[in-house]
Parts: sequence; structure tokens; C-alpha cells
Amino acid sequence: MSTPLTHLLSGRRYPLALAAVAVALPLGLVAAVALGAVDLPAADVWQVIAAHLTNRESGVDAIDDEIIWGSRAPRAVLAIVAGAGLAVAGAVLQAVVRNPLADPYVLGVTSGASLAAVAAITLGGLAGIGVAGAAFAGACASLALVLLLGRRHGTLTATRLVLAGVALSYLLQGATSFLQLRARPDELSGLLFWLLGSVSGVGWGDLAVPCAVVACGTAWLLARGRRLNALLLGDETALTLGVPVHRFRLELLAVTALLTGAVIAVAGGVGFVGLVVPHAVRLLTGPDHRRTLPLVALTGGLFLLLADLAARTLMPPLELPLGVLTAAIGAPFFLWLLRRESAVL
Repeated sequence: MSTPLTHLLSGRRYPLALAAVAVALPLGLVAAVALGAVDLPAADVWQVIAAHLTNRESGVDAIDDEIIWGSRAPRAVLAIVAGAGLAVAGAVLQAVVRNPLADPYVLGVTSGASLAAVAAITLGGLAGIGVAGAAFAGACASLALVLLLGRRHGTLTATRLVLAGVALSYLLQGATSFLQLRARPDELSGLLFWLLGSVSGVGWGDLAVPCAVVACGTAWLLARGRRLNALLLGDETALTLGVPVHRFRLELLAVTALLTGAVIAVAGGVGFVGLVVPHAVRLLTGPDHRRTLPLVALTGGLFLLLADLAARTLMPPLELPLGVLTAAIGAPFFLWLLRRESAVL
């Protein structure tokens, strides 16, 4: 019989674990910036980052400075932000629909973003909003359609939401595949890489929207940790505790759609982060969202940061799509969770 893990981080162990992951993040960021096709000293990385943050000269070679600050640093920051956003969205969706398999893919948000992005690439920019804007609009539109289909007698039900999301996902994936067939040969590699996820080629200007959305969305969700805990007890119990269940569920779905859309718009379709990370953290901390969400955000960011580092360094000069790495890590881990008697599934 397996050993329970649920309260492993109870009491004083929780803040220690939170601090450990918080310290690991900047260390992982430096490693991600230092390692690559050209390895750079960690001291130079610290020096360049500190210089740019304080608006002074770094004293490092100009080429190395550009590699560190202009190329790898924004990529590493986006990996952290994307991982945090997807992990938090997955944790909240699992509470909203009371389904341990829920993640941003289940409600069709990712599929809608992917279809709109592929349409923007193959058919030209949609109304001038570009690929990122199209992906964000597609994520919001797909969620709106799921909410419409998931209503019954004017009320959202968890089962109908999941079923509507799964059905819509298959439909949108079929439409995406059709557009891929129409793509030119020179567009196919870019389409495939985008659909499987990537944080390459981003600049600091691309980070403003996802950083703001993930920070504000996560803060909003943290402030409503008690209400999220009430949802886990069922709608009737939550109502008796004073939670306006229907309105609150709509708010949560809207926030998770914004989180997912903002991330997918710049990082593409990265799978398994929103499914595996919340489960792993919940096994250690228990179901209390006031404790789970901060650690989920930090762990999700660290997980995707290290996955991106592996994607760049495992098979040089070939760079693997992020979705390949997250699936290779996430699927076996999730199967292990399924086998545990103490897992939340």
C-alpha cells in the first residue's frame, strides 16, 4: 500500500518548500540563460542582468550581452510566466468542474487559440491583429461557445461544460488540421512548431501582456481561495456558505480563459503543465487553494523553464518543441499518479 503524501508539506514545511522553489527559480533562470549553443559564464549572466535592470553598462562583450539580454533572458522569463499561468489555470479548472482531468485543453480554450493562430498564419493576419492577437481572440471565443453549450435551463453544470469542451476541442482540431493541409510547404514547419509550443524568438516587448495577465489573474484567484475551497464541497454546500456559485463559476472560467489565451498567444500549445503540476502540488499540500495556488504557480514556472532548457540542449543543434518535452515528462508522471491509491483521482 502506498504512503500518503497529502500532508507532507503541512505546518512549517510548507513555507520552507515555497521558499525553496522561489530560490530555485532565479537559479534556474540563470542556468537557462547561461547554457545553450554557446555556453556563457554564470557570472556574466548575473552581471548583464543587473546592469540592464539598473540601466548601466554591463562591461561584458557586446555579442554576449545581446545573447544574454536580447535573446535568452526574455525567453526564460516567458517560460516561467507561461508555466505559471497554465498551471494555475489547470488547478482552478479542476475545482470549477470538479474533474481531476480538467486543464486548459478540456474546455477547448487551447484548441480555439490554435485554430485562430493557424488561420492567421495560413490565411494572413486576421483584421491586422496578427498571430498572437488571433490566438487570444480564438481562446476567448471558444470559451464563450463552451459556456453557451454548457448551459442547462440557464445554469452551468460541470458535466455539460466538460462534454461541450471536449466535443468543441475535437471540432476545432479538425478545422486546424484542414488549414494545415492548405498551408504552403514553407509554412508547415512553423505551424507544427507553434502548435507544439515554443518560447523561442520572443523579445521583451512580447512579455508585457502575458506577464500582466498572469500576475493579475493569479492575484485575483489567490484572493478568492476560500471560495474555491467551497466549490470543492459541492454547489449546495457552497451556496449555504454564501458563495454565489453560478456567477463565481463564470468569473473563474473567464479568468482562466484570459490566463490561457495570453500564454498560448505567445508560447503556442504547451500541454500537460496545467494537468500534472496541480496534481503533484496538491498531493504534497492538500486541497486548500490558499496554499496550493502559490506553489502551483512557482512550480509550473520552474517546470516549463527547465523543460525549455532541455529542449534547447538535449539534441543540439536541433531544438525540440516544448510540447514534446512536457508530454515525455508529464505522461509517465501522470500514469504514476493514476496508480497511487492516495492520489486525488
